Amino acid sequence: MERFDKCPETALAWHRAGKGAVLATVIETWGSAPRRVGSQLAISGEGEIEGSVSGGCVEGAVVVEAMDALAEGKARELEFGVSDEDAFAVGLACGGTIRVLVEPVGPVLPEDILDRLVKYRADRVPVAYVADLDGTDRRLDTRGHDHAFRMDRSGFAEDSRTFVGVHNPPLRLIIVGAVHIAQALVPMARIAGYDPTLIDPREAFGSDSRFPGETILHDWPDEAITQLGLDTRTALVLLTHDPKLDDPALEQALRADCFYIGALGSTRTHAKRVDRLTGAGFTEAEIARIHGPIGLDIGAAGPAEIAVSILAQMTQVLRKGA
Repeated sequence: MERFDKCPETALAWHRAGKGAVLATVIETWGSAPRRVGSQLAISGEGEIEGSVSGGCVEGAVVVEAMDALAEGKARELEFGVSDEDAFAVGLACGGTIRVLVEPVGPVLPEDILDRLVKYRADRVPVAYVADLDGTDRRLDTRGHDHAFRMDRSGFAEDSRTFVGVHNPPLRLIIVGAVHIAQALVPMARIAGYDPTLIDPREAFGSDSRFPGETILHDWPDEAITQLGLDTRTALVLLTHDPKLDDPALEQALRADCFYIGALGSTRTHAKRVDRLTGAGFTEAEIARIHGPIGLDIGAAGPAEIAVSILAQMTQVLRKGA
């Protein structure tokens, strides 16, 4: 999904309230379409909407078609050309074409499947909604579709009319150490789509004045990480240089499924870290998950450039694997 909107949740609520509901999903695009494949629009039987399939270009037409589909109880596939003028209005250089799948909740998209989809999303479990557009089969997959999950890319399975809609949890970044690098990394991570959280028991470092508007936990890192949880859509970055703070967090991370673990420090510092973790019983393969020294080797100098190197490495691991 392009972002973690609330379209499935809203559609389920409307359906259960007796209003009727339809989910419209972008299933294919050509050219510079306004929204990417997988973007959704929820429509109630009373004409309420949530989300977007075109940034405003064709929503009105989709709502009309959705009302008819709801009355019929059948799915529809719609195709729209977005004009150059409309595309420019939503920030694109040129127009494009989008295909939209319209599915009434109940007769086409079963309520139990939508309910399980909403629960998976609430539990931060990556899940794919799989729809056979030449038939009636609808299902949810939490396994397989590895490339689609890794790239956050919905689309058709190869040489088929089976649409795979990826619902990945929002990306999170947990930073231990509210230092200068963190001040640069937090806004960069937000731009890249991460929801950052800072952990630092030293309140002078993790202060609102240094990180205005950010989520800051002043607990010890292992306690805070236990509270937050680590999963396959979470990156952990350790910036304190202090084993008393870093090591307990590392031990939590090495027992979890976070997709990225990075720790600041020189080669010598990292070698000492490896020795401590080996002594704590971690295997060579487990310790190898740590990116240390942290960041891609781009010759970074200064906090901002180090933050760039860290975010670049996080992106590389997210999209290409460790």
